[in-house]
Amino acid sequence: MARLHEYQVIGRKLPTEREPVPKLYRMRLFAPNEVVAKSRYWYFIKKVSKVKKASGEIVSVNEIFEKKPKTVKNFGIWIRYDSRSGTHNMYKEYRELTRCDAVVACYQDMAARHRARFSNIHIIKVATVKSADVKRAYISQIVDPKLKFPLAHRHKVLDKKYAKTFIAARPSTL
Repeated sequence: MARLHEYQVIGRKLPTEREPVPKLYRMRLFAPNEVVAKSRYWYFIKKVSKVKKASGEIVSVNEIFEKKPKTVKNFGIWIRYDSRSGTHNMYKEYRELTRCDAVVACYQDMAARHRARFSNIHIIKVATVKSADVKRAYISQIVDPKLKFPLAHRHKVLDKKYAKTFIAARPSTL
């Protein structure tokens, strides 16, 4: 899957004599490009209100960027997806740098665990979760600020004058 971007798409029904200033509908969508974002907008707006592409217009499409893309954050994602047996609601947590990265991880995770395709997954909401409010065990174990990892396969650094060109024993990596 291509890298996703977050878009804000604003659209409305075409103005008529009966309704000269129609109601605006805004959506935040994740898509690889603007064309797919507009297409997904029309897909979802048809379900929400009686507006379709032929009787509506898109007012603006803006890409939304992360405020702090270099800090690691916890994201909670509420999704709805269609499986072979029915429609399911789900809440998942991811630890990523940006919202887009968390959504890409969600799509990959859903494809791996549930065989769900991009078209079958509807992202309802993406929110930043504080470390104290994390619900899932697989994220809470990484949140600990004193977390340390063992440094395996480290070689002892010797002075060049003591190093031998050829050694009979294999190096110790303990």
